[in-house]
Amino acid sequence: MKQMLLKGILSASVMTAFVSVPVLAYDLTILHTNDFHARFEPISKYDSGCSAESNAEGKCFGGSARLYTAINESRGRSANSILVDGGDQFQGTLYYTYYKGQLAAEMMNSLGYDAMTVGNHEFDDGPEVLAGFMQAVHFPVLMSNADVSLEPALSKKLAKSAVIWRGGEAIGLIGVTPQNTDELSSPGKFVKFSDPVAAVQSEVDSLTERGINKIVVLSHSGYHVDQKIAANTTGVDVIVGGHSNTYLSNVSDRAAGPYPTMVNGVAVVQAYAYGKFLGELNVSFDAQGNLTSATGEPLIMDAGVEEDAMIKAHIGAASEPLETIRNTIVGQAKSAIDGSRENCRAKACEMGQLVTAAMLAKVADQGVTIALQNGGGLRASLDAGDVTMGEVYTVLPFQNTLATFEIDGATLVAALENGVSKVEEGAGRFPQVAGIRFAFDASKAAGERVSDVEVAEGGSWVAIDSGKTYKAVTNNYVRNGGDGYKMLRNAKNAYDYGPDIAEVVADYIAANSPY
Repeated sequence: MKQMLLKGILSASVMTAFVSVPVLAYDLTILHTNDFHARFEPISKYDSGCSAESNAEGKCFGGSARLYTAINESRGRSANSILVDGGDQFQGTLYYTYYKGQLAAEMMNSLGYDAMTVGNHEFDDGPEVLAGFMQAVHFPVLMSNADVSLEPALSKKLAKSAVIWRGGEAIGLIGVTPQNTDELSSPGKFVKFSDPVAAVQSEVDSLTERGINKIVVLSHSGYHVDQKIAANTTGVDVIVGGHSNTYLSNVSDRAAGPYPTMVNGVAVVQAYAYGKFLGELNVSFDAQGNLTSATGEPLIMDAGVEEDAMIKAHIGAASEPLETIRNTIVGQAKSAIDGSRENCRAKACEMGQLVTAAMLAKVADQGVTIALQNGGGLRASLDAGDVTMGEVYTVLPFQNTLATFEIDGATLVAALENGVSKVEEGAGRFPQVAGIRFAFDASKAAGERVSDVEVAEGGSWVAIDSGKTYKAVTNNYVRNGGDGYKMLRNAKNAYDYGPDIAEVVADYIAANSPY
């Protein structure tokens, strides 16, 4: 039977010059991370810094040295594997503040990444820093849903998709970035973002025309958008996500959904954030490239994963210039201060209260009475005890500056409406405030959710006056329209060049210690 089959193939090859022998099945392990945010060192259960002592006691998670070990162990379990990232390697700790994308490139090269998509934070320091990072890494960086043809730093350098090979099989990879990255970061005026569904389908069509029938989308667009992409495209097999820091699992009651989440035959995965988990998805394809199986579970990077000595030493050397800054104790916290993503993007949280109180205290002598901070700008919690400058920078890593301005009551209410307009999506625009309070109903249409707005005046709360002018403070990112706060761009008497918010908060903790 095998001889007859071989004879038929040989005869056909004479007639057509080439015939590919179909593979009966193909197995692939997709290892993935997302939203790493410069957490090269181990982190605490609060996603902030974790001391060497706590690490030795087994209380820490993640870090590049653990990821290196886990990645190599997983590769050893699979005949074919790829390692990809769902974006936002940039920003989050002093490592990024000091090294920008340099250390991220070194670590990703060392860990052997095969591709990544551009996250919105890859644009935090403009297209030039992203371009430098792309030049330093040994793998493709992808973004399909944007036109970069007019941006000199990225034009003809940033691809929409790429093809890599494993075990003799071609795998198509497509990158996706948040459509509102122009609001979330600093891509500049020459990068134009577009609908991710249409962009993905266009690249899928291009890849399938080339005979590539195994396609993985690397999407920094959030869990809900990833499901939308899966439901409204054809030809996609797997979506490796990011942006929403979503934990998916089949064994934890804290998961937002199953791992993978199957939508329209597409396996959607994500692995929380900060290197706390390594995603490990095992997929199988039939001879026609159809996805036939997708199973797996994010692997926790806890003390059970040994830290690689070489990578740990490299990070240790990179940390030396940062030690003086981050080890400076600025004060103490009486108890843990919650800055968790799930709370600070949905309701008033303890970290939001601390940061907005610090903002008001800094500019109270200017007659400022209202403070607003976007919840997405708060990136970690603080545990009880000594608070170091390094920890404060981890909570507030973006080097945003204090911005004061004047605003009428009607525009202020519009700003609050923007802040709660995407609360069900966990958007970072949620308003943490001081000197003002309000109610909102998320069941109502966006733009009609806010009610009962009151401001603090003379030691009591009074209804906001839509025609009155108020003095307010926020960060320069929000004041210039970030996170959808475009109504603040034309505010009167705006000054965006105050001190770093992190320094303001550190000073406030010091003045009110123990906080």
